[in-house]
Amino acid sequence: MKFLLVLVGLQLAVTPATAQVPPVVSETGVSAHRFDIDQVALTSSRFMDNQNRTLNYLKFVDPERLLYVFRANHGLSTNGATPNQGWDAPDFPFRSHMQGHFLTAWAQCWAQLKDTTCRDRAVQFVEELQKCQNNNEAAGFNPGYLSGFPESEFDKMENGTLTNGNVPYYALHKTLAGLLDVYRWIGDETAKDVLLAFSGWVDARTENLTYDHMQNVMRTEFGGMNEVMADVYHQTGDERWLTVAQRFDHALIFDPLAANQDRLSGLHANTQVPKWIGAAREYKATGTQRYADIARNAWNMTVNAHTYAIGGNSQAEHFRPPNAIAGFLDRDTAEGCNTYNMLKLTRELFVMDPDNTEYFDFYETALINHMLGQQDPSTEHGHITYFTSLNPGGRRGVGPAWGGGTWSTDYNSHWCCQGTGIETNTKMQEAIYFHDDQTLYVNLFVPSTLNWKAKSVTVSQSTMFPAGDVSTLTVDGEGDWTMKIRIPAWTEGASIAINGATQNISATPGSYATLSRSWASGDQVTITLPMKLHLVPANDDPSVAALAFGPSVLCGNYGSATLEANPKLDLATVERVGTSGLSFTGTADGEAVEIGPFYEAQGFNYAVYWEVSGALPN
Repeated sequence: MKFLLVLVGLQLAVTPATAQVPPVVSETGVSAHRFDIDQVALTSSRFMDNQNRTLNYLKFVDPERLLYVFRANHGLSTNGATPNQGWDAPDFPFRSHMQGHFLTAWAQCWAQLKDTTCRDRAVQFVEELQKCQNNNEAAGFNPGYLSGFPESEFDKMENGTLTNGNVPYYALHKTLAGLLDVYRWIGDETAKDVLLAFSGWVDARTENLTYDHMQNVMRTEFGGMNEVMADVYHQTGDERWLTVAQRFDHALIFDPLAANQDRLSGLHANTQVPKWIGAAREYKATGTQRYADIARNAWNMTVNAHTYAIGGNSQAEHFRPPNAIAGFLDRDTAEGCNTYNMLKLTRELFVMDPDNTEYFDFYETALINHMLGQQDPSTEHGHITYFTSLNPGGRRGVGPAWGGGTWSTDYNSHWCCQGTGIETNTKMQEAIYFHDDQTLYVNLFVPSTLNWKAKSVTVSQSTMFPAGDVSTLTVDGEGDWTMKIRIPAWTEGASIAINGATQNISATPGSYATLSRSWASGDQVTITLPMKLHLVPANDDPSVAALAFGPSVLCGNYGSATLEANPKLDLATVERVGTSGLSFTGTADGEAVEIGPFYEAQGFNYAVYWEVSGALPN
């Protein structure tokens, strides 16, 4: 309440900035561009439902509690606030990592939804962080430092005596990224000031370390420090920040990837993926091909040799040997953060090669089958599962082994996956459409509205996808431009009609169908993507497979039953219930089983992978 009273008083005196701030430096090596977050809006769908639940949480959570560890660390009063528990408890090693995710999510909700509560929370929170930063001398910290734990943690990390499990730069990355997002999405100058002061601290902290010393420091997880510092360079044009970004180039990881060598086995997965995103951002800042090779090779290795049918990767947070899938179907598979970051990497790579449909074939798989179902739809605040279990008889709602609980909570978890979860569910719309000067790319089939401001055109998409196979795009506005529509690899016999007339154009699976014409208001494009049952075999054992229909991975509903092994599914018995939708039945272990979309599997034990025999019906 104290926070809200301060905020009300502030609003009487100050009108918060509301203008987005574009980057100063153009990206190198890109052939397509994402739309600004405010140009695409979700319409009624499960995606929008997820967004709304997260919005409820963002407007509910008490900022005073989120400020507790910052104020306590920087020697300021905590205003009588109750401290959080879980990963933001006052004694948790990397407390304060979660707050940067809140800043990003609040900023995203302002940018796309124009939600003033989220804007005001972000702006006021940054003002309070600046007060913490301004008290550094009294707290005994160097200028610019900003965290919920003391600066001495960096001394310990640099001299090799940090033993409490802290990952200092990982936490700082989240705060830096959140400040950057408040600046660029809301236009808040205070966020810029705090960001640049904090970035200056990073520069001062790292500039005197030798190359070898810095490489040793990077053996401790450091999040996307190269990414965020490259982004600060893009945003400001100051090459100082690009220099800082490149200090976080981790040779132990980058060198094998540059040589296209898969040495991922045994590595902590989510420690690596943000580094690869950073490589992509550094490529776009420098044009250095090595960075592009690192990012592309890492994506190819992970997607093709380390990814489960649902689009997630890792077991117990670690990469396993290449193609090792069937032997690692456990409760702790598919950490949410990994997929959040793989989707981020995919977006970075797509704009470098926008005719490659493999990027959004993967993106679609992971978004629908992992991210969409990561949120608990029965909760008002959209809480999430850390792992998505793929063991026989698994169930969504599994927290980290050392964190307790199942689903996340309002104040007692604050895991990494809860942080990326509130970001994911406030930007579900960001990758549906991309563009170049004359081309609109339609990459995802999600109910939405695009305002293509540069063309004075609005495109509305209506669809029941993935439960249905038809999507309709309605154009409002006129002009000559090209529409490219992704034809997924899983479909056969795709067709495209304009105003009811089927077009004689190539719609080959794994390609983009191209429509170039003079568009008029009211033009309707109808996309039909026939779906069928198919298997997604484990790379290392084709007798173990997931069942899918179109892009949707299916699972068996086993209620509260315990399964000791993958059920033996007779493929010939699988049949659809009715002529539409995603309900099926089949026979496994000699008994009938209900089969449905995995993204809706909530509140029951399931089987995603099966021991398969026979052949699917035509």
